Amino acid sequence: MDKGWEIRQFTPQDVAAVIEINDTCLPEHYTSAFFLDLHNNCPEAFQVAEADGRVVGYVMCRLEHGFSEIRRFRMAKKGHLVSIAVIPTHRRVGVGKALVTRALEALWKNRAEECFLEVRVSNEPAVNLYKKLGFNTTRRVQWYYSDGEDAYVMCRDLRLGLRNG
Repeated sequence: MDKGWEIRQFTPQDVAAVIEINDTCLPEHYTSAFFLDLHNNCPEAFQVAEADGRVVGYVMCRLEHGFSEIRRFRMAKKGHLVSIAVIPTHRRVGVGKALVTRALEALWKNRAEECFLEVRVSNEPAVNLYKKLGFNTTRRVQWYYSDGEDAYVMCRDLRLGLRNG
């Protein structure tokens, strides 16, 4: 079945389109150097959604080493889902789910044991999507965002496999 869009790996030529989506959809804004640095960290986990030759969404992640969000006092190789955005005309048709799924697959192939992300506590659609994809809330960080909003830290154990519930 043709969905009208496809997921593919980000290339540096996509940076302007990704920045435009980020600036349109999210209050947090990043420089092109930030996007390219994340691409260099784990290019396989930086994915874009494309429809009719136009980038309509993206997900970017980085690999980190640090304390596990799941197993207390253990060190882990972790994937950090840094940012995801989909333009309004392509929301609620599976683009976000497909982007996150592809990123999780790439993180697993890069030997990440878990993946974590921060999400605004008010962003119920995103929180629900992450729950459907197997993420659990591990903690709440007060005043995480520059506007003072709290964030949930959500995590998924990649060692359990990539099947969605």
